[in-house]
Amino acid sequence: MTLHRIWPLVGAETMRALDRHTIETLGVPGEVLMESAGRAAAQVVLEELRAAGEVLVVCGMGNNGGDGFVVARHLHLLGVPVRLALLGESRRLRKDAAANARRARTAGLEIGGPRWRAPRRGVIVDAIFGTGLSHPVDKAPAASVRRIAASRGSDVRVVALDMPSGICADTGQALGDAVRADVTVTFGLPKIGLALEPGREHAGRVVVARIGIVDETPTARPDAAVWTRAAAGERMPARPPAGHKGRFGHALVVAGSEGKTGAAALAADAAARVGAGLVTVACPAGVNEILEVKCTEAMTAPLPDTAGRALAAGAEDALVELAAGRSAVGMGPGLGGSAETAKLVRGVALRVRAPLALDADALHPFAASPELLRERAGATLLTPHPGEAAALLGGSARELNRDRPGAARCLAERTGAVVLLKGAGTVIASPDGALLVNPNGGPALGSGGTGDVLLGMAAGLLAQGLNCFDAAALAAFWHGFAADRIAERTGPSGLLAGDLAGELPEAGRILRAAAVAPIAGERLALAFPEP
Repeated sequence: MTLHRIWPLVGAETMRALDRHTIETLGVPGEVLMESAGRAAAQVVLEELRAAGEVLVVCGMGNNGGDGFVVARHLHLLGVPVRLALLGESRRLRKDAAANARRARTAGLEIGGPRWRAPRRGVIVDAIFGTGLSHPVDKAPAASVRRIAASRGSDVRVVALDMPSGICADTGQALGDAVRADVTVTFGLPKIGLALEPGREHAGRVVVARIGIVDETPTARPDAAVWTRAAAGERMPARPPAGHKGRFGHALVVAGSEGKTGAAALAADAAARVGAGLVTVACPAGVNEILEVKCTEAMTAPLPDTAGRALAAGAEDALVELAAGRSAVGMGPGLGGSAETAKLVRGVALRVRAPLALDADALHPFAASPELLRERAGATLLTPHPGEAAALLGGSARELNRDRPGAARCLAERTGAVVLLKGAGTVIASPDGALLVNPNGGPALGSGGTGDVLLGMAAGLLAQGLNCFDAAALAAFWHGFAADRIAERTGPSGLLAGDLAGELPEAGRILRAAAVAPIAGERLALAFPEP
């Protein structure tokens, strides 16, 4: 497994299966794994500890608490001032955790109860819950979670073990009160919930401790993945020295209507910026003159339009003919929501055989019957935001965001398409069950037109021959990486979609360079994802 290129992600059930296989099949005792986890976490706590500070380890009743006892013992033996708090009775501890509680006492540590006192300066270690939490936090653990939140500040850092307590390992959702950590040390493999909001924010910096648990078995494999820059760079379309515009694909962007020509122009620009050799914008005839001025690098193809200057149903045959001579089609930005345009979209989508990316106004026509997309002869990519995806699934955006991976997989299965579910922690799902979580992008992308850029990027990458899954994943990563670069210079607001498109070439150069950079040797604790 190339951890510096693609990080596997696991949910709670898969992690338990990998842990069980390591113990029962490979014969590695659970206490050895717990010792390795605690030792790795202790190293991270030492890095976070300020001068003259102390460490408080708050332990739950499960194996996560056992990891905490190991952390405390190692730090104590190094001369660090350490206090232990247990949220329950010692006699109820599980086997491995109980053994490490005894070792901590033998080493000279006292184990206090749930009414602990926070350090004035130092580190609080959250060892309350691990990956197995499936219900809201309550009682003594909830009180401790709230007190950890109140204690965290400039002089007190919080290090969470495996997961911030209260965050679901499968979805990243907060199950009631949840710890906000400065650093999370996760064991074996990173958990899906650490890559999705709000889990990603609660986790802080994530360090993966490789403690000897297997990465997969014949029956238990990672549930998802995260790319690094190197992984994205490896999938950038080839640019051979003898290449020319005819070899890099011709993208057709079907977009625009009265008042929404900017969406079409942004999508066309993005398709060219990611390397499509040629780009044509198919647009309503009534806005063609505007787009000819805006799209100086793309061609335009004016088509029959309605009185409101949106594409008319009568443009279907001409549009299908246009698509037949193109490498890929991106459809949706700024098309408008008229019933006649919706009819056109449905007809064209089902007749076009080229790879097709659908966004925004090209998704609404399928809300009542998303299964129709299964009838397409060509490959299909959908790029909905949560509201659009919820409409296709017959629910609400709020419900959908409670389990973004599950929603993306469900929509991919229902439509037979690759789904790029936009949002904080963009998720890409394939009908075959493959799942990718995009690690970058942030609030700077909360600006009109950035979704049009993403659609254009996807169409441009499809035109260069990438399959739908890789095109979606690379578009999302490249898009988020470019936005992060701008945000580093300007802050989290003020990004314009045109700025984002303009940043793509330089961001792409950096990603290509990352693909050929030397890979450093693995350490006990690795950054996730790689910087």
